[in-house]
Amino acid sequence: MAYVFPPADPATVAVDGSDDRLPVRRIFCVGRNYAAHAREMGKDPDRDPPFFFTKPADAVVDTGEVVAYPPQTENFHYEAELVAVIGKGGKNIAEEDSLSHVWGYAVGNDLTRRDLQLKAREQGRPWDWGKAFDRSAVIGPVFPVSKVGHPDKGSIKLTMNGEVKQDADLNELIWSVPEIISILSHSIALQPGDLIMTGTPAGVGAMNEGDTCVVEIEGLGKIETPIGKREA
Repeated sequence: MAYVFPPADPATVAVDGSDDRLPVRRIFCVGRNYAAHAREMGKDPDRDPPFFFTKPADAVVDTGEVVAYPPQTENFHYEAELVAVIGKGGKNIAEEDSLSHVWGYAVGNDLTRRDLQLKAREQGRPWDWGKAFDRSAVIGPVFPVSKVGHPDKGSIKLTMNGEVKQDADLNELIWSVPEIISILSHSIALQPGDLIMTGTPAGVGAMNEGDTCVVEIEGLGKIETPIGKREA
């Protein structure tokens, strides 16, 4: 068999303490998974069933890489997140078995064209243009479970130009990682290389050209994203 044109290189993310790269299959994101963030987005933080959206695998960006201010937006936002990385596939996974499917964890930044997202929400349309654009998923090195266990508490913090913008604890997640994995797996079969961005705390806000955004999670280090000039 021959391809009609060369296939794209696989999307990958770094692995802590290794030259190996982890292949990315899909990126799932949990919406409004911290109560205070749900409130700031104008929604009731009651424990309704979680909802999900996706980003393309090739949206991943390593820490330290410059992300150009994206086109078609005037309200470009940061969102600090814990990322769970699936290492063993499965479907209809029981909550008590969920963590056995996790290979590791990373720090993430769910970059968002907020004006496009909110317009789509108001019109009852999908969020793709606000969430699933190029270079919209900054993912730090993945720490294997053997090194860090399964973080369920600890500081998650974001600073922009040195000023704290988001400051919360992982134990404030409305839906825990085991719950998220189980619920997601009852709709879609999970496979190795699936990344799950678990939601962001309150304090989301805009970035501009020349800003530097740093996300840090206790036990998982930090990631840094300089924002470059606007794309033509």
